This record gives sequence, structure tokens and C-alpha cells, in this order.
Amino acid sequence: MSDLITVQNLTLQFRTDEGLITAVEDVSFRVRKGEVMGLVGESGSGKSVTAKALMHLNAKNAVYTPESKIILHTDEGDLDVLSLRKAADMKVVRGGAISMIFQEPMASFAPAISIGKQMVEQLMLHSDMTKKQARSHSIEMLDRVGISDPHKRVDQFAFELSGGMRQRAMIAMALSTNPKLLIADEPTTALDVTIQAQVIDLMHDLVKEFDMGIIFITHDLGVVAQTCDYVSVMYLGRLIEKGPVREVIRDPRHPYTQGLIDALPKLDELDKPLTPIPGDIPSPLERPKGCVFNTRCSKIVGDVCMNDLPRDVQVDPVHRVACHIYNEEGQA
Repeated sequence: MSDLITVQNLTLQFRTDEGLITAVEDVSFRVRKGEVMGLVGESGSGKSVTAKALMHLNAKNAVYTPESKIILHTDEGDLDVLSLRKAADMKVVRGGAISMIFQEPMASFAPAISIGKQMVEQLMLHSDMTKKQARSHSIEMLDRVGISDPHKRVDQFAFELSGGMRQRAMIAMALSTNPKLLIADEPTTALDVTIQAQVIDLMHDLVKEFDMGIIFITHDLGVVAQTCDYVSVMYLGRLIEKGPVREVIRDPRHPYTQGLIDALPKLDELDKPLTPIPGDIPSPLERPKGCVFNTRCSKIVGDVCMNDLPRDVQVDPVHRVACHIYNEEGQA
């Protein structure tokens, strides 16, 4: 499989009244065609900020270090996303090669404009379709994501649709420009479990049909296990573990990943109390020295955890972890 996007040494800070605040630090990963990569972590881990960086959507006070690279691989050649400055240049990325589904569709759809008009507008912006062709294509996409009576729904407003139908309409809108990479930012969080299952099945179908890549952002490891091929675990702006999803779920190596899995309720042990990770994720204003997880970790190995950043080591051919428990050869 060929690469769609490569992220190298991404470090992102925000200028604030308190000074530069680090939100993402030295993050590297890649997504390939036909692959779903899960980006997992608690709220405040930096998942959405990382995803927005891929489309240059972060606020104007965002500062990227010179080492940060986001390379989009297109049919016309490689494109350095962070080098783009003009809005016209961004069209290649935003809604062109990359589309994004947000957690709450009501925040994405304009409430006073019909869904169809919004879909038609973006198609006319990113293609040479006429208004009639764009409307016809919008109806076809609504039908393809399983919305009943698409000829009727295309003229409705977002508030007239159910939560699951709004999410499907958001997916249809994101896919209508035929992107190479789809970023799904917690698309199932606000949905009930039956609609969640339908959206997950739809994601699988889309990957097969369009041979696209998906970055699936969530804090739900159950959804990740059902949806993703690979998973990257993020904590306080750093990637601390990554590998094939089944490998990471079955044999988590980082204490944080182990804590996330232990915190999941188990249907076969209903009387067993839940075991949450102690403490809270620190504020970026109070970023710990050394390993970013040292304030909550139960497996501290000494002063090294408090003073030094752990190296990213390979614990097997496809599984990497950043933890002082492991040496350079990946042995505990």
C-alpha cells in the first residue's frame, strides 16, 4: 500500500498571554491507502489539534517548529502542507485531498441553509460541476451513505434530521469531493450503540469502495478494536504507543494504554469495580518534566522517569512504545 500522508516530528505550540504552550510534541506517523488508523487518548491529549494540523485548520496563534513536516502524497507529487499560506492554495488540501467529519454535525452545518445547498456549494468550489450536476451528485452521495428518500432530505435543514442521519449527511458531504484521506473526529460519540454500529460498518464499506485512508479519532477503545487497522495512543501531545490494533489491544506495553484497557467495563465481570487511571491529565501549562505520564504512572522506574523523555523503542517488528521500562532492544 502506498502512503497518503506522512507526519514527521510535528511539534505545535500556541502563543498565549502565559507564553508558548505546547499542545503536540514530536509526533510522527503515516497513513496509507485502504488503511484506518485510530488516534486514541483522553480529552486534552492533543488528538483534534493534531488532526486539524493536517488541514492547516488550527488558530492563527499556532506555531509549528521548523522540524515539523506534514507531507501529503498526491498524484501530482508530494505537497508540504505546512508551507501553504494562501487560502487558494489550501483548496488542494481542505475538501480536496482531505475531508474531515466533526464530532457534532450541528456545529458543522449552517442551521439556516439546507443540507443540499451546502453540499452543492462545496462541490462547485472544488470541481467544475454545474449547479445541476452538483445537486445530482449530492443526492447520489446521500443515498450511498444510507439516507432514505435522499431527493427529499437534500432540501431539509440539519435540525430536521435525527442525530444518526445528520452524521450520515456529514459523511456524505465529506465524501462528495472524493478525498484521498478522511479524518473522522469522534464521529460516533454522540450516537446510540445501534447507530454507532451502522456508522462503523459504513466506514469499512467506504475504505473498500474508495480505497481511501481514514484517521479515526476517539477515546473509545471498543470502537477502535472494531474499526481500525492500526492505533496510535496519545497522551499530553505525545505518541506513547503505536502498532496494529489487535497487537496493542491484546498486549498493551505502555502503562497508560494498560490503564485505558483496564478501565473498560467487562460484561463477564459485572461485580468487579472499575479501575480508572488515578489523577487527571495535566494542563499543558503544567507539562511534567521527563515522561509526560509520570504524574499518574504506577510503574515508575526511578528518577529517569522524572527527568528524561523516554525513547521510542520497538518491542516487536510492528509495535513501538515510548517508556523507560523498555531498553533499546525493546526488552522490559
